[in-house]
Amino acid sequence: MLDFYQSQESLTSIEWILRAIVAFFFLLIAVKVMGLRSISQLRLLDFVMALIFGNIIAHPLSDEHLGLKGSLITMTVLVFLYVSTTLTGLHWHPIRKIIDPAPIPLVRNGQIQYKNLKKARISIDVLYSELRRHRVIDIQEVALALFESNGTVTSFLQPSYQTVIQKDLSLPSKPFDYPQIVIKEGKINQKELSKIGKDEEWLHEQLKKKHAKLPDILIATLNHQEQLHLMFYK
Repeated sequence: MLDFYQSQESLTSIEWILRAIVAFFFLLIAVKVMGLRSISQLRLLDFVMALIFGNIIAHPLSDEHLGLKGSLITMTVLVFLYVSTTLTGLHWHPIRKIIDPAPIPLVRNGQIQYKNLKKARISIDVLYSELRRHRVIDIQEVALALFESNGTVTSFLQPSYQTVIQKDLSLPSKPFDYPQIVIKEGKINQKELSKIGKDEEWLHEQLKKKHAKLPDILIATLNHQEQLHLMFYK
């Protein structure tokens, strides 16, 4: 049964399945040891699947001596493992901790948690780089910075450094209004236009008032106050 480790002229279906299982758990452990910074925006399990799938499908497509049977069996097993691991993680905490671990605090009340930096396997330079991406100038301004399971850093400012909002000033707030894209690359988006209760005839009238021609428009957005904003090709 252990012959599936060795190179052979052919493998049985059971041997292909054993290879898939060994590769799956080997890469899961390997990426865990490497650290989450190596997977960037991907979850641990997603990265493992992308890495294995890329290699599995590449070889039979580039080597005429390899058939697709083994690769298809392997990928089927991997899909089953992926789905079952994800579903198991929803109900079994130990598995969930492996595939989607809790965030690691890197900064608390302006103080760097150095031991957690080591745990996350990132340097102080990387931490400062991530904070600069959030426009944080001084680390003393940070109330909490967390290293997320997808390899990113989420930061929260101290209350005294947070942006003042209308509620803080007791100002009346306007209802949320998300503009709909009604024209994109010179073409009318009927679906989005109908969401605001307008039709093509109304839209063409508005364009005439603005002396705008449909083919010249890159993007046109319309909010619920019927305000039409145009961006032209340049």
